[in-house]
Amino acid sequence: MDQNVLFKSWTDKWSTAPVTSIFKFNVDGVINKKRSLMEFGAVIRNANGEFVAVLSVSSCELAYPHLVMEVGSASGDKAGFFTQARWWLKALPVKFKAKVVDMARNIKKVGQDDPRRVIHSLKVGFALTLVSIFYYYQPLYSSFGVTAMWAIMTVVVVFEFYVGATLGKGLNRGMATLLAGALGIGAHHLANLTGHIGEPILLGFFVFLQATISTFLRFFPKIKARYDYGMLIFILTFSLISVSGFRDDEILELAHKRVSTIIIGGSACVIVSIVVCPVWAGEDLHNLIALNIEKLGNFLEGFGDEYFKGTGDEESKDDKKILEGYKSVINSKNIEESLANFAAWEPGHGRFQFRHPWKQYLKVGTLARECAYRIEALNGYLNADIQASSDVRSRVQETCTNMSIESGKALKELALAIKTMVQPSSADSHIENAKSAAKNLKSLLKSGVWKDIDLLKVIPGVTVASILIDVVICTEKIAESVHELASKAQFKSVGPTVSPEKLQSGQLHNIKSAQMVNCSHVVVNVSESTLAAPPSQNSSAPKASKQNMEV
Repeated sequence: MDQNVLFKSWTDKWSTAPVTSIFKFNVDGVINKKRSLMEFGAVIRNANGEFVAVLSVSSCELAYPHLVMEVGSASGDKAGFFTQARWWLKALPVKFKAKVVDMARNIKKVGQDDPRRVIHSLKVGFALTLVSIFYYYQPLYSSFGVTAMWAIMTVVVVFEFYVGATLGKGLNRGMATLLAGALGIGAHHLANLTGHIGEPILLGFFVFLQATISTFLRFFPKIKARYDYGMLIFILTFSLISVSGFRDDEILELAHKRVSTIIIGGSACVIVSIVVCPVWAGEDLHNLIALNIEKLGNFLEGFGDEYFKGTGDEESKDDKKILEGYKSVINSKNIEESLANFAAWEPGHGRFQFRHPWKQYLKVGTLARECAYRIEALNGYLNADIQASSDVRSRVQETCTNMSIESGKALKELALAIKTMVQPSSADSHIENAKSAAKNLKSLLKSGVWKDIDLLKVIPGVTVASILIDVVICTEKIAESVHELASKAQFKSVGPTVSPEKLQSGQLHNIKSAQMVNCSHVVVNVSESTLAAPPSQNSSAPKASKQNMEV
């Protein structure tokens, strides 16, 4: 049974050791492994016959000794309970260290993925410390008493990552508390008029009525999207004030303190969120839509070459990553809707004015997802089992490649226009080229060149061509939606740097882009050099004198 095996030690060095027994063990804990399964392994012992470690045969890596389920020799003896406990205790420090290192690595990764998360954590701590002064400082505590805890609770539940989310929650909580407090006081005074016997009955009816109506209103989509949290606070505050007022005569003071502390806590959240390194949901939505469209463009630009490449060509990791970027676009609906909802609460900031057309971004995102669904169908044909024949591919290669590349360029131009907030006029030419290629492809498909080819060999290629035609149509719809967004958001318009007349003359070689000048009139100096005729016409053309023309 004894023989030497090669294994990887704890120090990542390869060594040899004698194998004294074979057993079956659970490898849920093998170094650098995250799976749980049963497989064969070997017990490694030292020269004195003492147990050293467990070796996984498949991975050639050492497993933690406490994971052994059945450790036996050739005679089938099993290790005792105390032996397994000793192995478990020996492996415990190593396992604990590995978990600590793994946790530290995860913490570092979360912070590096988005450093704003670290800043947000510091902002929440600062806001809580600021509001806690009302509880620690005696003069403020004397004014509010124990109700100062409502300010701390408000900070905990209201402070969100985005400014819009914090504003939305803060305004919802403040307005709901104010309205529910006023109605609760009114219900309490109205119930007092019915006497000692009728007061609890009427209060119970009021609580039932408002809870029923408020809960039903939460099912309306528009209310649920923006005011769901406010409805919850309204139910809670009205119930607390109206019910507690039955035993407490100072109901007005109770409502006043609750409203005041909630306003203080909400104000602290809003001020800290806006003043200290604000995170705007509108800006993230703007960048997300542009990035999604760019991912679609990257796929389409690379699809033509990838689909029609030779069998010997290999796909690089970067190309594979680009071709899989569209998958995140398909699953972006929920985050887009959340960001648009948060952005609607935000004031004007940076390039985004108040009442920016955030809903138009959702329309663009919806069209981008429709295009992504068609791209997913195209991606399925890259590695399909049934491929079009080389003859079919060669006939549609040029038109399909042109459609794919031109559509990709158009989408990338649209993404750039959204990022820079300029009119997307440069994408129109690419869309026209893609539509022209699609028209040529339709003519090719309607021709009779496919009669002598096997139908099974034609279908995959024709299907890809048909999907590409749909992609061109989707690209045109996205362009129209982006143009509408540019109009509503008043994107900057970039005019041509060279007039068409100068481009047609063919006489200009080095042209410097002119800057737009906002003034009431322009003075243009025209000299002989600018109006000089070509050399062949100098003898007959009259020379122009230097003059000034005022426009």
